[in-house]
Amino acid sequence: MEALLEPVFVFKLNPSFTSKNPYTVHFPNLPKIPSKPLVVATCCAGTPSPSPLLPQDSDQNPLQLSPDRTRDRRKVVRIAWEKLVRWSRSWRSKAKTDVLERTKKVVVLGGGSFGTAMAAHVANRKAQMEVSMLVRDPAVCRSINENHFNCKYFPEHKLPENVTATSDAKTALLGADYCLHAVPVQFSTSFLEGIAEHVDPGLPFISLSKGLELNTLRMMSQIIPQALKNPRQPFIALSGPSFALELMNKLPTAMVVASKDKKLAHAVQQLLSCSHLRISTSRDVIGVEIAGALKNVLAIAAGIVEGMNLGNNSMAALVAQGCSEIRWLATKMGGKPATITGLSGTGDIMLTCFVNLSRNKRVGVRLGSGEELEDILSSMNQVAEGVSTAGAVIALAQKYNVKMPVLTAVARIMDNELTPKKAVLELMSLPQVEEV
Repeated sequence: MEALLEPVFVFKLNPSFTSKNPYTVHFPNLPKIPSKPLVVATCCAGTPSPSPLLPQDSDQNPLQLSPDRTRDRRKVVRIAWEKLVRWSRSWRSKAKTDVLERTKKVVVLGGGSFGTAMAAHVANRKAQMEVSMLVRDPAVCRSINENHFNCKYFPEHKLPENVTATSDAKTALLGADYCLHAVPVQFSTSFLEGIAEHVDPGLPFISLSKGLELNTLRMMSQIIPQALKNPRQPFIALSGPSFALELMNKLPTAMVVASKDKKLAHAVQQLLSCSHLRISTSRDVIGVEIAGALKNVLAIAAGIVEGMNLGNNSMAALVAQGCSEIRWLATKMGGKPATITGLSGTGDIMLTCFVNLSRNKRVGVRLGSGEELEDILSSMNQVAEGVSTAGAVIALAQKYNVKMPVLTAVARIMDNELTPKKAVLELMSLPQVEEV
């Protein structure tokens, strides 16, 4: 029995290797280490085998770094961070500020929550800048001018003194350097046609609206120039993870401005970026707009999953599938896959699908809980763009021959042709194919 307790292999931690074999094997390049045998394996039945990799009889955590290595690691991290900070300071020192200095007036079309938040944000950029909001509700207009509050959407957030409101399009647009368009997509055509005579042909339109026009399948980059009868009207799409309430509270976030005109995109970047709002630029207008439109439909699906209490696994799987469907359609239409994984895609999708501040998700939660769509919409004071966009998305998918099972299911639920429970059963019964 004593023979069985002996190690089969014994290493002496010096440059020579010794075993039961009488021949010695030399490793001349190994460092000299104090000679202490390390048991590699034993061959005794009933006796636990010591680990072949770790020293025995040691209380030291094998994952714990030595003090020297810890200091080295921290030094590497510190140097990397210092390089990043130096690069950032160098970039900021070269950044132009002439756009903000030249801008004297910005007009905001629409007095909803996001339009109000962006009006406040721009006004805070420069106290001497005039920010004029074109609103249709006389009570909201009066509240902004007299008390500096939007009584309907932000009754507890005071607006900057340089924000004013009017119901007269000519007054609002006169002398404006930039226009922020915050009118819901489905009402944009008629609204813009009504003010077209007062719009300067060179006035840049920054679209805050996300969605597709139901009957025409047009995006805002198509609606604005066609409604204004000016195919050369400068256009920029603004998108990204940005709840209006958090913008009003000046919480940090990042967004993207997309325009085919690179200089215009950089100009808007200068106008909007600040210490709590990072602005990236892109030339992929199609990708940014499609992602912004379809994420609202996907948010309804995510809300349905939550309302039905289907669990976190279901939620993650559904959103992942939805992201793929958005990417398939966007790329077929000429968008870039990288855009869908960026701020206007994944960034906005995660915010809208996983956070209950999203009005589109709230619609889905209530649908999943058993409420009727008509009752849900009648109780809301804000527009959930995903409801009207769902049908347009499916028509667009058919046009480009793209299969979109999750978003199609949402459209059928919106049309009252499918219950949420039946939709889940049908989706889970689809053929199991290779992931693309």
